[in-house]
Amino acid sequence: MQFALYASPNSHHTLLSWKLHQPQFTPPLPTTLRTKAPTFTNSLRTSIGYDPEEGLGADPGPTPPPGRLPVVVRRSGRVSRYFWDGECLQLVRVDGYTASFKGLDFGDGFRKLCRVCGCGVRDFFIPKQVSGSYMSYVKWKFLHRVFSSALQVLATQAMFRAIGIGYSRSLPAAAALNWVLKDGLGRLSRCIYTASLASAFDTNLKRVRFSTSVLFTLSIGVELLTPAYPQYFLLLASLANVAKQISLACYIATSSAVHRSFAIADNLGELSAKAQIQTVCFDNLGLLLAALLNMLLKNNQRLQTILPFVVYPIFSALDLCGIYQGLKHVHLQTLSKDRLEILLNTWIKLGKVLSPAEVSKEEGIDFLRSKDKGLWPIRIGYLDPKNQIPKLSMMVMRSTSDDDYYFISMETFYTRKQRTKQHGILLCLRERAITADIIKGLLQACYIRKFLLMDNSKWMNMVDAKDALDSTLCEWAKLIEECKRRAQGDMCLLNEQMVAQGWATKNVLLSTQEQTRYSFIDD
Repeated sequence: MQFALYASPNSHHTLLSWKLHQPQFTPPLPTTLRTKAPTFTNSLRTSIGYDPEEGLGADPGPTPPPGRLPVVVRRSGRVSRYFWDGECLQLVRVDGYTASFKGLDFGDGFRKLCRVCGCGVRDFFIPKQVSGSYMSYVKWKFLHRVFSSALQVLATQAMFRAIGIGYSRSLPAAAALNWVLKDGLGRLSRCIYTASLASAFDTNLKRVRFSTSVLFTLSIGVELLTPAYPQYFLLLASLANVAKQISLACYIATSSAVHRSFAIADNLGELSAKAQIQTVCFDNLGLLLAALLNMLLKNNQRLQTILPFVVYPIFSALDLCGIYQGLKHVHLQTLSKDRLEILLNTWIKLGKVLSPAEVSKEEGIDFLRSKDKGLWPIRIGYLDPKNQIPKLSMMVMRSTSDDDYYFISMETFYTRKQRTKQHGILLCLRERAITADIIKGLLQACYIRKFLLMDNSKWMNMVDAKDALDSTLCEWAKLIEECKRRAQGDMCLLNEQMVAQGWATKNVLLSTQEQTRYSFIDD
């Protein structure tokens, strides 16, 4: 078989031709087969003309009919479709764009320009693949960053004013002690804070982040007070810087978890880069807002002095509102004790697994820790001798074997606010317990609470009555076995639905106290 490759000098496209010499026993084929290689072009023609005799020559082979191809390309807000005109392949805009300005409707053109600009801005600020709640989060982040940046500018001006109107002899001391009292103490407090609350950044992310945001806003208020008390400038500035460093530590520690909650294609790097762009642009807008306010009042020194105290409550409220509302759109897929408990309670009641967005809505932020946990709250940790029910705790521990990776007991404790006695359920985890054991143990504890609440007065009386403790032990052992059987039967289907809803089921994030575990010793 012999191949011949040549290019026609009369064509602008490359032609490939193969001369095929067939053996005697094969059916006769055309001696020459000419095929035009497809040519890719970004032509913007909206009308395609076609002449069936153009470019055919002596080619007897069939030619595909002209028309649209079932492939559409979307890029940078533009929609284009591939067309075949009989000779070449063209990529044509199909979203209403035209390259001709004849008879152009300027109103329609303005709308198209706005759409193109909007798509460009979106591509600049927003990552490609994020969850649906990301845009709402960015909108509230815009409100937060603009007014927070404006407040920081006003606070800096106030501190400069405090130095200027202070005693001249205090300036050398301020310069010498600035590192020790302001920056040094601030960074030291930041280290202590991050070391003490390391696990809380995962288990109570929203509450910790909003709490430190409130602290940051209060620190700006302290800085605004420095002109009124110039003699205490270093003290006030140091306190404010300590609060700012704590808030900054929390922001850095929780940013990766917040970004991961929005990334749906493992594009965490892109999302973090876009977040930095957003922060820079929003902060510059806040700086511009503060500059405009100063320019408007530059001829009135008195109004310029009281300006920070007038705008501080307004800007602070808007800043905290932006943070609070933005955190509502952060739907964490990781499992903590509180999120897992919400999920398991709904599973027991409705037989379904909630999505991360639904759990996030029910979880809330609980800034003041005022959320009522109800009767028979569940705690993960170790058995505190001060809160024990002696015979019941002893019976539960003795019934624990080497095959068990957790045990469940009752405990008594006093509430912080009302100092009233209350009963609860304790889940103690063994050192070798894995994620499946934690989920099963907490599910069993939730089943136990369900049965206790169905006859709450009976169980309250049985626990409080010392003479009926033997019957209580027997009833408790039966309840433990029944709930354990139900939890084991639910584990397979529960895990499947959790994975289907997008939950990260590899680990359960526990606080420092919840991470305390026991070891089994068979004497």
